[in-house]
Amino acid sequence: MNTEELKTFIFLSKVKNFTLAAEQLFIAQSTVTNRINELEKEVGKRLFSRGSKTVKLTEAGEIFLRYAERILDLQSTSIEEMNALASHSRKFSIGAINATYEVYVKPLIDECLKNNSVTSVKVMLGHSLDLIQQLQDNMLDMVFSAIPLKRLGYNCDAYDVDRVALVCKKGMNEYPNGVTKEQLAKLPYLMCDFTLSEAGVFIRSLFPKKHIFRLDVDNSSKLIPYLENGLGYSFLPYKLVQDKLEEGTLEEVKLLDFSAPNVTTYLIYRQDYDINRFLENKFDEEVE
Repeated sequence: MNTEELKTFIFLSKVKNFTLAAEQLFIAQSTVTNRINELEKEVGKRLFSRGSKTVKLTEAGEIFLRYAERILDLQSTSIEEMNALASHSRKFSIGAINATYEVYVKPLIDECLKNNSVTSVKVMLGHSLDLIQQLQDNMLDMVFSAIPLKRLGYNCDAYDVDRVALVCKKGMNEYPNGVTKEQLAKLPYLMCDFTLSEAGVFIRSLFPKKHIFRLDVDNSSKLIPYLENGLGYSFLPYKLVQDKLEEGTLEEVKLLDFSAPNVTTYLIYRQDYDINRFLENKFDEEVE
């Protein structure tokens, strides 16, 4: 299989129409058809079920899609690393969930870029499971994750432990003396999906099943402007909002008849990887 076949396959899986795929890829429809046919011959499975006007992935196609995307990502990463050798003696590839980037990752990157000119840094933001998979595919050197990885050949360190705080705009707290679990479920809550972490399970448990939140995003830092505008309440990692609390733009709401769990950030990397080279800012040692 070649990369053009894979790119066409991925694009067709998104638009679900041969004619539209051809138009947007600026190729003939017959070329799209031939590429998909060749790919299906090579893998030995039908990847699409054809309708009169649209197509959809088969079960085999759904599985293959994940691998096709990873193959193209690996190719792109290998080219980037080879190109980086021309101007940098060291390259770090870091994966981080959004909740950890501002608090833990950005300060490390700032220090790295400020103190040397021989290092390049690539950052991928995403969900823990996706980032861990990229680490195992050698696309990332380290991952700051909300969930641990227990697998032979990898280290998984508890990098930091934080607590989650219920916050809202300063002066707009409807319960200045504290909120109960029952009262919380009726507040205009802005949801940040902590995915598979203990905190995520806890927060979801506070609300009825299929509860419709006023706002639901998967990036915790994106919630802060809405909170500052007085549009609701949200549980967020304390260190993420600490500056806002100290500035007085946000305030923390006391919990009366329940408590919130802590949030652990895990640093995951291969056992043969010298993680301290990045964490301790030891970069210039590689310059000859």
